[in-house]
Amino acid sequence: MSKHTERIGVVVVGGGAAGLVAAIMAARNGAKVLILEHNEVPGKKILATGNGKCNYTNKVQGVDKYYGQNPAFVAPVFEQFGLEETLQFFKELGIYPKERNGGYYPQSEQATAIRDVLLMELKKQNVGVVCGCGIRGIEKTAKGFTFHTKGGDFYATKCIMATGGKTLKKSGSDGSGFLYLESLGHHIIDLVPGLIGLKGKQSFFADIAGIRADVKVDLYIESTHVCSEQGELQLTNYGISGIPVFQLSRVAARALSEQKKVYATLNFVPLWEKEQCLTYFKERFKKADEKRIGEALIGFFPEKLIPVLLEESHIKAAKYANRLQTEELERFIDTVQGLRVDITDWNTFDTAQVTAGGVDTDEIDAETMESKLCPGLYFAGEMVDIDGICGGYNLQWAWSSGAVAGIHVARELS
Repeated sequence: MSKHTERIGVVVVGGGAAGLVAAIMAARNGAKVLILEHNEVPGKKILATGNGKCNYTNKVQGVDKYYGQNPAFVAPVFEQFGLEETLQFFKELGIYPKERNGGYYPQSEQATAIRDVLLMELKKQNVGVVCGCGIRGIEKTAKGFTFHTKGGDFYATKCIMATGGKTLKKSGSDGSGFLYLESLGHHIIDLVPGLIGLKGKQSFFADIAGIRADVKVDLYIESTHVCSEQGELQLTNYGISGIPVFQLSRVAARALSEQKKVYATLNFVPLWEKEQCLTYFKERFKKADEKRIGEALIGFFPEKLIPVLLEESHIKAAKYANRLQTEELERFIDTVQGLRVDITDWNTFDTAQVTAGGVDTDEIDAETMESKLCPGLYFAGEMVDIDGICGGYNLQWAWSSGAVAGIHVARELS
């Protein structure tokens, strides 16, 4: 085993988005910094963001874009390093922002550009990086911290934990960082996936997999309506996916983890009130001549969806459309605007884009990101019980929390 006798000012555990910015800001403020990364290369998860284009922030910011036991925790962090500071930081590194529907992307629309400029800045700031280190344990000592790795022990006065959550294991985000925190006195809010597809109980999904449609999704927990989202829904062989499902998935996942009953309703005509729907389809069926009702719906709904809507409405597809009874029409509209999906589980954790849960924010100083329980220990990014909706918000939290942790850890050393 190698011996590393030099005591570093700051060791950053994790070379993802938050860890890279934390290291850069600590170094810029005078600290000697070393990153310990268990992947063979840092910043791997950044490459998967924004479908490889990296939606690295969003112009519409606010506490309401974030979740956690205390979403307001983000406010003092963003006051120090928010949207404007983020855009300026990356402009200085060479990233010219391209705005699309509120989201900011590199002009090149390449996530590799974000990672590359961060790595170049690490080099410029003389930040050391040890990859493939395989941490075995973290020990708090009188002088700071000792990091036991497969390549030997490292020593630091301060520590920033930025190992990410437990999503996308192939990127290195496997939840292993949380294993070291119990010995340091911290408590973890149960980890559940966020921004993930949800599994449905109904048997019809195999028949409608592949359909994409503009749908309003309403989520219910124990029969109480809790939230709604609208956008392009994706129907899969396991259930429901797409942006509107991602946005409310962490609420569903948290409720499922608490053994609560969860279901969603899908409105396939979200822009019409029920009366408008009734009037339209009554006239459509009346003018259908000798068409069966299944035939009369072609052109309005995806063809694979029609049999499911009729079956769930208890209407036979072979029935003539112009002979539909009033109560049948009303049942059909109720189904079209409220197809029920009983949520049984989430898709595999490794398909989630973010982890909900993490280090309890009550145990962290929001002004500095320093632990209230273990002096000299700081946190950044997905390890903290904060997660955002789709649209660049989780990366914004990574940049902001990493920057604040890096700035304040360096100040403590000076």
